[in-house]
Amino acid sequence: MSPVSPGGRPPVPPAVHPSGADRNKRECIGPARANKSSSWDARSTVRTVPDRPYTIVSCAVSVDGCLDDGSPERLILSGPEDLDEVDELRARADAILIGAGTIRADNPRLLVRDPARVAARERAGRPPHPLRVTLTTTGDIDPAARFFAGPGTPLVYAASAAVPAAKRNLGGAAVVIDAGAEPSVAAVLADLHSERLVATLLAEPGAIMARDLLAGNLADELRLAIAPFLVGDKTAPRFAMPAHYPQNPDAPMTLEDVRRLGDLVIIRYRIMRA
Repeated sequence: MSPVSPGGRPPVPPAVHPSGADRNKRECIGPARANKSSSWDARSTVRTVPDRPYTIVSCAVSVDGCLDDGSPERLILSGPEDLDEVDELRARADAILIGAGTIRADNPRLLVRDPARVAARERAGRPPHPLRVTLTTTGDIDPAARFFAGPGTPLVYAASAAVPAAKRNLGGAAVVIDAGAEPSVAAVLADLHSERLVATLLAEPGAIMARDLLAGNLADELRLAIAPFLVGDKTAPRFAMPAHYPQNPDAPMTLEDVRRLGDLVIIRYRIMRA
């Protein structure tokens, strides 16, 4: 696989240039070895993330906090301006993380769409698209999903019991990594950082992964795109499922930006690490 290096401008961490062999050399998660710290410098504040990638969580929601509705068809929450901004975030990232449920529900490709951004990555010595990453507890993923279409070979972190099924289903379409008996997003992020040398991660999660990232204090930024309507569907997946969140009234997030983007409102928070 192509080498991975971070890019973009602050708050993206400094550049790392691992080899492909280094990044994908392991197929199981073990104790993280010593590694270099990543940091960002914004408004004269230095932020250090020593044991995982700098992680941006990006979600589109309705006014009542729904990530989708309960119908079989995907609910469109984003507009063209928002999709373009997310494309820029993808172009800056080393890797993009989604859950296996999102692959099944939305069938995303997770590629950089703008040819100019692809060309800029290549001029910087980076692969044309970020590394695609998912996590599964069952191994039940369709190899014909666009997530596996390339270019590049994605990483699939699987529960130990699901590894045989994942390898059988996916064949050579992905690198399947044993994530342990009870895989966690925290362990995946630690492995991405220490073994794959991913410094900057964009998470485009569904409800469960968003909860795990935020409740686990594993995110550095939260970007919400709010669509101008309500869903009102009790079966719809919702952002911020019940959990014990460290971003509570005693430790609130820092509001960095509020903007109108087409018909959407974009809110960006910075999250201080506990």
